[in-house]
Amino acid sequence: MQIATWNINGVKARIDAASAWLKEARPDVACLQEIKSVDEAFPRSVFEDLGYNVATHGQKGFNGVAILSLRPMEDIRPRLPGDDADEQARYLEAVITGDRGIVRVGCLYLPNGNPVDSEKYPYKLAWMDRLIAHAKDRLALEEPFVLAGDYNIIPQARDAARPEDWVNDALFLQTSRDKFRELAAIGLTDSLRALDDSDGVYTFWDYQAGAWQKNNGIRIDHLMLSPQATDRLMSVRVDKHVRGGEKPSDHVPVVIELDV
Repeated sequence: MQIATWNINGVKARIDAASAWLKEARPDVACLQEIKSVDEAFPRSVFEDLGYNVATHGQKGFNGVAILSLRPMEDIRPRLPGDDADEQARYLEAVITGDRGIVRVGCLYLPNGNPVDSEKYPYKLAWMDRLIAHAKDRLALEEPFVLAGDYNIIPQARDAARPEDWVNDALFLQTSRDKFRELAAIGLTDSLRALDDSDGVYTFWDYQAGAWQKNNGIRIDHLMLSPQATDRLMSVRVDKHVRGGEKPSDHVPVVIELDV
């Protein structure tokens, strides 16, 4: 089963790019972030015509997540537990049955956190604490579990072409990176680093200052795996070429294959 994550940066603006990539890559599951659409306005039919079942958790104008699956989805749950007052649409979870068992997929869009001297950074850290608590609960189920999404975290200096540019950014502050390490410490594995230890692997290139042309990228899109999913990990790839297409997102898809 191929499972992908992609911050699409506006589903309506990227509908042609999304359709083209889905036809080309044909992942079994695609987790989309920053759909920037309410549920009722999400262009479901475009994806359903490609054979995908669609689940969304959206809000008007920004944020929003979606899961597309060629297989039926069960136990669909929007919202990250832990704060009933949080109205931002940043998490969606579903269970999908493969040929040899199930996989639970969580699609997340972690807060950016900038500027760090505003309320946005404490919100980012509090959201990560909620994510860690939820991940602990899911790990207790001892099933294949994938937390896929835009984490807005640069885990290590080698995950940025110019780490010095990010020293004071919420994506690279030590506190943010420590929270990401907590996810690993409770038992989740960074799928890309499990199979690829090379430098220069990026998933985001800003639209400004020729970042794409200069390969001035960062790696902030991750698929974190439970031990049961890690045992079934067969491959991982970054579809970098998508960034060079027509009207691209500033992110590119990351795709893993699990033997489930």
